Amino acid sequence: MTGDPGHAPTPPPVSEGPFVSREEFDALFAAVRTWGRWAAADRGAWNRVTPEHVRRAAALVRSGTVVPMARPWDTAPGPDNSKPALHFMSDLGDVEPPEPATHKDFIAIDYHGKAVSHLDALSHVAYRGQLYDGRAARECVDAGGARFGAVSALGPLATRGVLLDLPTALGVAWLEPGRAVHAEELVAAEQALGVTVGEGDAVLLRFGGLRRRQERGAWDTGAASAGLHVDVMPLLAERGIALLGGDGDSDVRPSPVEGVHSPVHALAVAAMGVPLLDNLDLEALSAASAETGRYTFLLLVAPLNIPGGTGSPVSPVAVL
Repeated sequence: MTGDPGHAPTPPPVSEGPFVSREEFDALFAAVRTWGRWAAADRGAWNRVTPEHVRRAAALVRSGTVVPMARPWDTAPGPDNSKPALHFMSDLGDVEPPEPATHKDFIAIDYHGKAVSHLDALSHVAYRGQLYDGRAARECVDAGGARFGAVSALGPLATRGVLLDLPTALGVAWLEPGRAVHAEELVAAEQALGVTVGEGDAVLLRFGGLRRRQERGAWDTGAASAGLHVDVMPLLAERGIALLGGDGDSDVRPSPVEGVHSPVHALAVAAMGVPLLDNLDLEALSAASAETGRYTFLLLVAPLNIPGGTGSPVSPVAVL
């Protein structure tokens, strides 16, 4: 199922197989987990990024072009935005203050969802009651926030970003909702785009969902979206990635795994310790990469320093 701008089919209600039993998924979880690998466990796979990784990433900068990847702050409700962001003015400068007058505003968001570009920290996902590194979720996360795996433990990240532009590699406008991307297709995309994912890399996946939304309108992305099949995760674990993200939330929906609604989240965050970037806008980066023929770049991600936070809204940038 690929995108054809000429017509507007309803997103399919099922994802492409093969379907995975809970027992098979548990075996996969055990195979890719990295528990006990790092002393700074709540930084997870970000421990892989060394100063040498940063220097090599900085050497990729040629034109100095900065490409933002955050979606606009979305205050409009819709089928893919059930909890709209808040934005209102708290000071209009209309009371006789001493000069200069000031204008102030208030913003707030329940950002884990389908509309806001955000980072998932390691406290965001538990599988079978356990966070990354085998920590008991009920002992680590309560009404006061997370005491393990908080976003404040991550800090900023600078590393090599790799854009796997799947529609470009496949020669289509976008991947239709429900389309599962498999491991062999990811390898084929590397070959088509002239890149190889390596240790410490941040892998960004363009499925083209945002372009589809712009051309055909919003739909319930929680019910149907293009994304990764779980058979991709051993490949990414072998490559030793530090971060995974995309223009969706990386999971194909509906889930191909029995009883697990977000299996890629479970494998990446809870098993591999890989934070996730969700809901990016990769359209400008796709265009810039196609123009230059380069799909690697310096990636900068700076989450908010929220003690106890399970993640953060972010505005990542690629520097070409």
